[in-house]
Amino acid sequence: MKKYIVILLSIMLGFPVFSQNHPELIEKPHLKLKSDVMTPEVLWSFGRLSDPQLSPDGKTLVYGVSYYSKKQNKGNRELYRIDVDGHNLKQLTHTPGGEYNAVWRPDGKKIGFLSARNGSMQIWEMNPDGSGPVQISHFKEGITGFKYSPDGKKILFTAEVKLDKTPRDVYPDLPKTTGRIYTDMMYRHWDKWVDSYSHVFVAGYDGHSLKNITDIMKGEPYQSPLQPFGGMEQINWTPDSKTIAYTCRKLKGLAYTLSTNADIYFYNLADKTTKDMTKGMMGYDVAPVFSPNGEYMAWESMKHDGYESDKNRLFIMNLKTGEKADYTKNFDQNAHGLEWSADGKQVYFISDRHASDDIYRLDVRKDKITKVTEGIHDYTGVIPAGKMLYATRMSMSMPMEIYAVNAKNGNARQVTTTNKDLMGQLTMGNVKKFWVKTTDGKQELTWVIYPPHFNPNKKYPALLYCQGGPQSTVSQFWSYRWNFQMMAANGYIIVAPNRRGLPGFGTKWNEEISGDYGGQPMRDYFSAIDSLKKEPYIDENRLGAVGASFGGFSIYWIAGHNLNHRFKAFIAHDGMFNLKSMYLETDEMWFVNWDIGGPFWDKTNKEAQHSYATASPSNFVQNWNTPILVIHSQLDYRIPVTEGMQAFDAAVLRHVPAEFLYFPDESHWVLKPQNGILWQRTFFNWLDKWLK
Repeated sequence: MKKYIVILLSIMLGFPVFSQNHPELIEKPHLKLKSDVMTPEVLWSFGRLSDPQLSPDGKTLVYGVSYYSKKQNKGNRELYRIDVDGHNLKQLTHTPGGEYNAVWRPDGKKIGFLSARNGSMQIWEMNPDGSGPVQISHFKEGITGFKYSPDGKKILFTAEVKLDKTPRDVYPDLPKTTGRIYTDMMYRHWDKWVDSYSHVFVAGYDGHSLKNITDIMKGEPYQSPLQPFGGMEQINWTPDSKTIAYTCRKLKGLAYTLSTNADIYFYNLADKTTKDMTKGMMGYDVAPVFSPNGEYMAWESMKHDGYESDKNRLFIMNLKTGEKADYTKNFDQNAHGLEWSADGKQVYFISDRHASDDIYRLDVRKDKITKVTEGIHDYTGVIPAGKMLYATRMSMSMPMEIYAVNAKNGNARQVTTTNKDLMGQLTMGNVKKFWVKTTDGKQELTWVIYPPHFNPNKKYPALLYCQGGPQSTVSQFWSYRWNFQMMAANGYIIVAPNRRGLPGFGTKWNEEISGDYGGQPMRDYFSAIDSLKKEPYIDENRLGAVGASFGGFSIYWIAGHNLNHRFKAFIAHDGMFNLKSMYLETDEMWFVNWDIGGPFWDKTNKEAQHSYATASPSNFVQNWNTPILVIHSQLDYRIPVTEGMQAFDAAVLRHVPAEFLYFPDESHWVLKPQNGILWQRTFFNWLDKWLK
């Protein structure tokens, strides 16, 4: 369920839901709040900053901010620019269609971006002050992402290509049939049925329009970037503009669903040949970045095929000799978001350590990694610029903003203040770090989030938060659904443990979940809540537990092991309930093969049989006795909606108080404003009913 943490967080933060059918502009809200605590409507009023890009002269940042309208039930993204010193903020676009993928042209004279203002998504350019917008592409199928070549003479872009014949193609006398015929697996993926492939194209560019467009993956039934989370970070130019490097898993059907073996391919523009540069490396190999002199390529690499949550290593290849090396072999952490320094001597990246994501620096010549920043926050991306770094940062108490970071000492200065007005009116609850002793004598980092205006002399109901992933850290993320400050604002103390199976605490800790879903990770949950409920301000008779994805599975499992009625209410969102049905319903088989151990019909596979016997919540439903709210969505193909339906029906048949919140138009996430607000209202109505 987790692919790359940074990418997953981007989705958690909420990409805008835009529509060409509603021409109304969505304006930045100017709210005067009646209270200083969070509400669902306030949460959906925050501007969501993303994707900063530094100008070639290093003086200006361009970035996007999405705002949502409850009334229109959609979002829209506009582009802004600001000087790196935090002055001269300017909104560059103001359209109902949304603008995306803003990048500086290499000469710095134009900003390129994607916009659907004239229908399909196309490449546009404008002056750095936002004037003179001109459409430069007219690609019939629409464009999903693009990058200028370093010499400014070419543009690569991605677009969806239809290759497979449909029944309408085979039987032209049935033009209205909606039937689909499949002969292999991977026919649906995450939230859509697979009827097209994302391909990489290259075109000449004369400063005005695209010419001589070539599909460099022509005829191949493969995806680049990797679906559904991959973006333009998985495709890049070599510095000499002669080669395109792209990430691809060149497998199809059953082979695709069983494997995570993605490689980095080089397409040579001169001779139109393609070469697999990471052949023989069996896990995810993604996101190539090149040293300024073009001699080296760095990329993110996982070792094992079929294991999506393997250690994310930092590899570097000498492109002259082909020699490659793991520069994180002695670094027991993940590396994400790699960026070379201008002199080619360092690679900066993001890594999680003890539930906070910080900026790190690799000195390539010395083979030495240094931590640059320190604090209770999550950095999510970094742009090196000489003595300064420009980075995005968030925390449990503050949404994403851009910071200028001193590359030497890590001191940070906030550049953007997107949500200054709202933040100035809100009181956030305090966030405190605890270390809890587990049943096997280890130490488990647990965040506790307190209500605003917390009174230590009062008794509060508390919620155990169960994390999804299953291997994504309970770090300092700001979410627009599972928002800890939102929960605390409703009068709850939140207990959020980093149980077994989460990164940031070493490879061994991270791996101690595979094949043991119903074991130590569950005991770690109990260790956290049983330790924290002893605090004098927590009412141990008013405990609830909530979670989504693997967290939703956790709730179902805990519901069958709720000894002494420890918890009085549950909420499970998009959770696995029956591991046998899950095995045959999910989209990517490598996930269940690695984490559960394999198919349930293989009676000789002791690991798999142990998982199905001890971990499947359906085996323990006879013990359910606690009110439960089940939330699930129709377009979730990773954990299909039938898992939630089974759980809800089981509760009703057991005469356990239950409620089912169903979204026919959402996927593994809830992204539409009115659905999101309904989600929050239903969430807290349920908790208040049973815990207050």
